[in-house]
Amino acid sequence: MRRTLKAVGAAAAAATCVLAATAGTAQAEAPKAESLYAPSALVLTVGQGENAESAAVERAVTLTCAPRPGGTHPSAAAACAELAKVNGQFARLVGASSDAICTKEWRPVTVSVVGAWNGKHVNWTSTFANQCTMKAGLGEGAALTF
Repeated sequence: MRRTLKAVGAAAAAATCVLAATAGTAQAEAPKAESLYAPSALVLTVGQGENAESAAVERAVTLTCAPRPGGTHPSAAAACAELAKVNGQFARLVGASSDAICTKEWRPVTVSVVGAWNGKHVNWTSTFANQCTMKAGLGEGAALTF
């Protein structure tokens, strides 16, 4: 029993000495810039439902535009070019197509974009009456048709 107490005491003393010897003042380094570009990383989703919170996500892709296009988006380069044209204003990518003929059924589809565009937070959604009106509203653009 005495040997055990002496061994525990010696181990505790040794641990204290090691901690005292290695302890020092922590030096915090300033974070280094990883890139010269403002971050542009987005998650784009299409879901069945009236809003982004309750929609059942059917498709989702990632899109990174700086320093070069990438992510899981099938047309990343074209999507980034399209977003650059409208300065990341997603509402400008949605329009009304006069030649589309769609039924008036209500099966809402919500498109959402969350992330950062040129260093600014993005949280955008648009809800369409159904798949047909979504395709008509998005047209032939690359950014939101994936």
